[in-house]
Amino acid sequence: MDTFYISHGSPTLSFDDSIPARHFLKSWKEKGLCQRPRAILVVSGHWDTPVPAVNVISGRNDTIHDFYGFPKHMYQMKYPAPGAPELAKRVKELLLASGCKRVDEDRKRGLDHGAWVPLMLMYPEADIPVCQLSLQSDRDGTYHYNMGKALASLKDEGVLIIGSGSTTHNLRNILPPNSPVPSWASDFDAWLKDALLQGRFEDVNHWDVKAPCPKMAHPWPDHFYPLHFAMGAAGENTKAKLMHHSWDMGTLSYASYQFTAATS
Repeated sequence: MDTFYISHGSPTLSFDDSIPARHFLKSWKEKGLCQRPRAILVVSGHWDTPVPAVNVISGRNDTIHDFYGFPKHMYQMKYPAPGAPELAKRVKELLLASGCKRVDEDRKRGLDHGAWVPLMLMYPEADIPVCQLSLQSDRDGTYHYNMGKALASLKDEGVLIIGSGSTTHNLRNILPPNSPVPSWASDFDAWLKDALLQGRFEDVNHWDVKAPCPKMAHPWPDHFYPLHFAMGAAGENTKAKLMHHSWDMGTLSYASYQFTAATS
């Protein structure tokens, strides 16, 4: 099972057919991008906690509408995927075994829009169990890479591992539709593509000093660390592939990547 970094961009991805990334995600099963998973593990830029936490849900996941000022119908959308309590326990077990001192269990939290928006396009039946793992935005890229690495064995257990964020994410510099992409965004996006496809993962782990315009592309790193997680979870000798690339609102890159571990 490969791992994936999905740029979920704006919550309007859930219904706006003018966003090219929506069509990419809706064609997920048709293109056979991965076998049907037993369960799905998502690290989203919208769950940020002081220490790692997993949502341990025995019934159906609630749909969290964690956005403001959008059309009313978006707050009626539901993605009632089953919880994955056994996967949550396994995630906790692996993280603790890797040296993590504490992993919390959240028995109430459902799926934030970084998880349910892309998943409702990829797997609209909402019949695959889903577990979320939180990130820690006060840590760095290497930390999240190692977190993913600790969970790499889950791929062999039929678990689809997804990091969900945005390749560029500066909401203070959103532009009108069809605006030209500013150089700070295109330079960062191009650097990341080049680094990933050439296997310069250490550079990506140290993106804040290696990449051009890092603080413009990500004033806060919460939407970028899911990429480090997915990259680490792919395992050793990983190859990256650009699966989709498009822009929206001038500065939001929807670049999405697939990570494949080399076979021995």
